[in-house]
Amino acid sequence: MEKIIEIKNLTKDYGDDKGIFDINLDIYKGEMIGFVGTNGSGKTTTIRNILGFIKPTNGEVIVNGLNSWENQSEVAKLIGYVPGEIAFPDLKTGTNFLKSQAEYLNVTDLGYANMLIEKLQLDPRANLKRMSKGMKQKTALVAALMADKPIIILDEPTTGLDPLMRDAFLEIIKEEHKKGKTIFMSSHMFEEMEETCDRVALISNGHIVDVANMDEIRCRSVNDFKIEFNKKDDYLKFIKGNYNVIRLQDEFNQVTISLDKNKINDLFKDLKNYDVKFISEVKYSLEKYFKEKLGGIKNV
Repeated sequence: MEKIIEIKNLTKDYGDDKGIFDINLDIYKGEMIGFVGTNGSGKTTTIRNILGFIKPTNGEVIVNGLNSWENQSEVAKLIGYVPGEIAFPDLKTGTNFLKSQAEYLNVTDLGYANMLIEKLQLDPRANLKRMSKGMKQKTALVAALMADKPIIILDEPTTGLDPLMRDAFLEIIKEEHKKGKTIFMSSHMFEEMEETCDRVALISNGHIVDVANMDEIRCRSVNDFKIEFNKKDDYLKFIKGNYNVIRLQDEFNQVTISLDKNKINDLFKDLKNYDVKFISEVKYSLEKYFKEKLGGIKNV
C-alpha cells in the first residue's frame, strides 16, 4: 500500500505539557482515518502540522513525498480542508464565496458543487456573516470538496449540524471514500468513526494512545452477553461455571460474560437448566475499546 501521509516523530511543544509529542502515524492512499480525542487533546494541532500551517518543534509530516512545512503551497493543492473554526473572507453571500473559491481552484464545472448544495439543503444566497454554525459547516464542506482533490482533511466537521444533516454529511464522505479519496477526519464522536473509518487513532494529552483497526472491532471473535436470573441460587451456580465473567451485579442477579462466537449454541443449551429472566448481547464499541486501552495506560 502506498503511504500518502507520513507523520514522523512529530512534536509541537507549547510548554506546560501543552501540544503534541512524538506522534507517529502512516496514512495510506484511499484510506479513511479517524482521529478521536477530547477537546484540547491535540487533534487540531496535528492537523495544522499536516497542512503545513505551523512549524513543528521536532519531527516532520510528509504529504505525497513533500515536507508539509517546507512545501506548504504545493501540499495545499492536494488537500480539501474543512477547519474546526471557520472564518470566511469579507464577501456578501455564500454564493459569492463559492464562486470565488471556484475561480481560485480553477473549477469551471460547478455541477458537483450544486449537487452537494442540494444534498445538504444549503441556501448559499444567505449572508456569510449571519450564517449559523451549521450553515457555515455546509458551505465550508462544499468549498472543500468541489475541486475533487485526492486528500480530504476534516476537523470536527459535523459540529453544528442537526442529526439529519449529519447523516447527509456522512453519506457524502462515504461516497468520497468510495472514489478512492484519502480522508483524515477528527471528531470527539465515536459513532461517526465507527460508521465511516478504516482505522481510528486515539489521541490523549498530546500522545497517540492506540490505533484501532475497525474491521477487528466490527468482527470480533467473541461476543459479550448480559444474563439475569430470576433466582439467586441459579445466579450463584452459573457464575461458578466455566465462563469468562467480566462483570457481576449481585443485587440484580446479573452476570456479563465474554464468549467465543463458536460456543454460543453451547451457552443457550446450558441456560435451559436455569430460570433466566433475560439475556442480551452487549455491543462492543469503539468507545469501549478505547476506554479499555486508556484504563491500562497510566500518565497519558
